[in-house]
Amino acid sequence: MLLVGSNVGIGKSIVASVPVPLFALLRFVIALAVLWPLLRWSKMKRVARGEWVNLFLQAFFGTFGFTLLMLNGVARTSAVAAGVITSTLPATVALFAWIFLREKPGARALASIGLAIAGVLVINVAQAGDTGASSLAGNLMVLGAVCCESLYVILSRRLTQTLPAIDICAYTHGIGLLLMLPFGMTSLSGFDWTGVAWDTWALVVWYGLSASIFSFWLWMKGIRHVDGSLAGVFCAVLPVAAAFYGIAFLDERPTLAHGVALACVVAGIGLASVRPRVRPPVRPRAAGAVSRESGV
Repeated sequence: MLLVGSNVGIGKSIVASVPVPLFALLRFVIALAVLWPLLRWSKMKRVARGEWVNLFLQAFFGTFGFTLLMLNGVARTSAVAAGVITSTLPATVALFAWIFLREKPGARALASIGLAIAGVLVINVAQAGDTGASSLAGNLMVLGAVCCESLYVILSRRLTQTLPAIDICAYTHGIGLLLMLPFGMTSLSGFDWTGVAWDTWALVVWYGLSASIFSFWLWMKGIRHVDGSLAGVFCAVLPVAAAFYGIAFLDERPTLAHGVALACVVAGIGLASVRPRVRPPVRPRAAGAVSRESGV
């Protein structure tokens, strides 16, 4: 979550110098440069047709759509606001599971969804009156990216039962590269590669590796050793990391609205992640024990 949160701010730093379509394309190129050994034809031809349809939908929403919406969003809003909105992912997944999978949420999940919606509304209302329509549009794009990622998570539930997670990552990034190629190529004409500082290119490489491989691998490894409820609590690290990057490197200053929104989202994550107490069943007393207590 630290990597994901910091990537929100890193992406904002990069799109100040590199066009969004080109940066998005480079992210997939860098990821595939590492993941390409997994794209073996002998393995790929064993993937069923229905699984490829699912992989395409995951790539369309979770890599292609998410990347374009997130990068265009952070170019128009602050890293602090984008981090808070992105941290509503657990609540958005629960909402979409309710809508598309008919998984009725409990009272805690409903409260978490409500708090997440309240947090997003606080930021949008505050920024609409403060910094104008640009930030509002950016916030809505980031929210759209969260919706895309939530659909990716829902689609992954079925596919992870039949395919290794790292293979899913490789296949979806391969499809994402093909989808992004026409958009990225249009931004090549007239682009001055030498006009971008070397440290920005270093951030591009780091973002490609971190967003596509490192954070994915760490999350999949960690989720095997901790409960899902505890993993949900760590989602609260995301907006903190995004805010820290924005304050330290982008000279952003959080407002009261950011604090209220963050409190709503973190409270929702914590509420949904806390396990309800399960009382042990009351065992009936043995007949002999009752006789001894009654003096019989």
